[in-house]
Amino acid sequence: MSVDAGRIESTGVRTQSRESSFIAFKMDTMESLVAALQDPETRENALLDLSKKRDMFVDLAPILWHSFGIIPALLQEITSIYPLLSPPSLTNHASNRVCNALALLQCVASHPETRALFLNAHIPLFLYPFLNTVSKTRPFEYLRLTSLGVIGALVKVDDTDVINFLLSTEIIPLCLRTMELGSELSKTVATFIVQKILSDEVGLAYICATAERCYALGTVLGGMVTMLAEQPSVRLLKHIIRCYLRLSDNPRARECLRRCFPDQLRDPNFTACLKDDIATQKWLVQLLMQLGYTQ
Repeated sequence: MSVDAGRIESTGVRTQSRESSFIAFKMDTMESLVAALQDPETRENALLDLSKKRDMFVDLAPILWHSFGIIPALLQEITSIYPLLSPPSLTNHASNRVCNALALLQCVASHPETRALFLNAHIPLFLYPFLNTVSKTRPFEYLRLTSLGVIGALVKVDDTDVINFLLSTEIIPLCLRTMELGSELSKTVATFIVQKILSDEVGLAYICATAERCYALGTVLGGMVTMLAEQPSVRLLKHIIRCYLRLSDNPRARECLRRCFPDQLRDPNFTACLKDDIATQKWLVQLLMQLGYTQ
């Protein structure tokens, strides 16, 4: 073996050794933080550290799920603030702490190994009291947004089992409430959730099963478009148009939409904000054609 080849091999071994040491260090760090969740005395700092570093740990979700007492500890964090919801007395500190717990649950909800387990345990139901709040203060808004993030993680992957579960709960009226009352970011996430539900055939059939459901969704979407005339948001408008377009695939919904379709979406001055979003422009053109407003 030449001297240069020996040096290259030696360098490769050292690099592998450093990588192995780093992986072992990350695993030790993750396991120690997860263990700290079990102790009420160390849980708050562990929640903060894990929520900040969760993207570093590929297998965090399965370890959280299968470690003794961890999921009950996270649910205890959630239920402990229920008494602060009404009358509204939630502090920034309490909101931040429970949102760190929700961030870890979002990890579990989005991981392919734990998503079904998460659903089968009906854990999303623990978040619904947060989505049912109406206070617009920062602690409540942050809590709603983080809770929506957990549901958003569930629907991100196309899975009819997820849609069936959500439709068996009150998720649609809770999302509609947020779409009416939430901040721009909360409205966007809630509209994304509704859009993903509609994208599934089961979800579309559910919404279009009655004229009342179609009209309720159409009215909320129209109200958001009117609001956007004063406070523009391209990312929110994009999801609104996707919802309208999917609804227009259903004959009953098409008839309903024609009765409550906002004039702004036919106004070039209003839709000029989409000039850099070619995909959404195409969706809008297709929507207007399906509703019979253009040829």
